Amino acid sequence: MAALFIVLLLSAHQGYGQQNEIGFGIGAFNYTGDLARNPQLGNFRPGLSVLYRRNLNDHISLRAGLNGGGIYGDDTPPFDVAASRRDTSFSRGIVELSSVIEYHFLNHRKNIKILRWSPYFFIGGGVAFLGRTQEQTEDYSNLQLVLPFGLGFKYVVNPRWTLALEGGVRKTFTDYLDDISGGDLRLKNYAYGNRHDTDWYYFLGLSLSYTFYTIPCPYQFN
Repeated sequence: MAALFIVLLLSAHQGYGQQNEIGFGIGAFNYTGDLARNPQLGNFRPGLSVLYRRNLNDHISLRAGLNGGGIYGDDTPPFDVAASRRDTSFSRGIVELSSVIEYHFLNHRKNIKILRWSPYFFIGGGVAFLGRTQEQTEDYSNLQLVLPFGLGFKYVVNPRWTLALEGGVRKTFTDYLDDISGGDLRLKNYAYGNRHDTDWYYFLGLSLSYTFYTIPCPYQFN
């Protein structure tokens, strides 16, 4: 990922005036794992975000973001017999720091009188800090690596302000987002999940960003 960032930085042509953006947003988190195989409408929890974006050229941007909120899941509706017997839930706070590459499919900033919108794709890396749950008994790290990726849609309100609607997936490397993983199958308390898969979480957000323009100055040779 670091190598890809370097390649993109080198590929940004020198004649492009740098555009830096700062912004904030609102959204909602969701989760899938041992308690929910698919995102459930009732499991959405509110979240907030702040961002810094550097537009390298007409199609590629780098973005650093900080998202915070909560994730929740339960065994309602149960998707198998074990889930109906387990009948548990979890709730925890989450703070994510990430850096992603955005690729815009259309040149939406070149001339907003002609085109002022574009769909985009993003992918990157980050870390998530997981708040403790009331039922947390397992010894695991509450700081986890995540791989964010997803799709979005941008609309340039005017040369200074941009709206973005984005849906993102977070691949994690832990089975303890819901505080449930593998257990002793000989015990019939059903307080365990599938240890062979990991949990995921999602963020759906709407953001508003403000653009600062810097115009490159020509070099003067003596």
